[in-house]
Amino acid sequence: MANIIGIDIGGSTTKITGFNNGIIYSPMLVKATDPIASVYGAFGKFLNANGLAISDIDKIMITGVGSSYITENLYGVSTGKVDEFRAIGMGGLFLSNLSKAIVVSMGTGTAFVFADHNNVTHIGGTGVGGGTLLGLSSIMLNIRDFDNLIKTADAGSLANVDLTIGDISQENVGVLPPETTASNFGKISDLATHSDMALGIINLVFQTIGMLSIFATKIHNIKDIVLTGNLVNVPQSHRIFKELEKLFGVKFHIPRNAEYATSVGAAMSYIKGMGYTDIKK
Repeated sequence: MANIIGIDIGGSTTKITGFNNGIIYSPMLVKATDPIASVYGAFGKFLNANGLAISDIDKIMITGVGSSYITENLYGVSTGKVDEFRAIGMGGLFLSNLSKAIVVSMGTGTAFVFADHNNVTHIGGTGVGGGTLLGLSSIMLNIRDFDNLIKTADAGSLANVDLTIGDISQENVGVLPPETTASNFGKISDLATHSDMALGIINLVFQTIGMLSIFATKIHNIKDIVLTGNLVNVPQSHRIFKELEKLFGVKFHIPRNAEYATSVGAAMSYIKGMGYTDIKK
């Protein structure tokens, strides 16, 4: 197998990943407000970074919300289009080396799929995601930059923000220990700092995503959850997912290159002969 390119075209970012003989190389991201400009910019940047010519590329596979704007082959290279949910599932399984899992794509919102090597099923989604983080951060803290939100949360404490089981009960509730969140922002105090509220926002978003993931495992009777998308890079989220693992007996996986999983899945759909549609023009 020669050079296969997977491209995930989002609303504001495009991610591109190369495959040669089934091995990933040079995943990268390009930001642009226009999806067409974004995909052509990403492809040109990818070729330049890897010293490749257009003639070196055998197949381009596209997916994502912005792929609907692509109606002809890119640069004359045979181009296929993959359903985004299929790409999420295939990418998550390939990167995690699992045979089946709940795969979670954490972007502006969050999508949940069940995937095994034969099929990918879209379970559902939530509007809670990266857009929620930045929206709440902007209106509550006047912070609009993702990295600044993370840095602000570093010094935060949830003690002045979230209501816990221990705040309302002298005993454990079922299997839930006292430190378990009973209500996000349910104990917001006049003493809460910007750092406290920043951490509270992050905790709200990732606990919501984590719990919905766990509900999905109950439906499909499995334990493995693969986390993908840009939000895997939020460091505070790792502690939140570890706490949920201990409470509910599941396993959250964050594989290498997890933020590029959907572009990886687009390429894998072609490599493994899964369903896709060729663009004819």
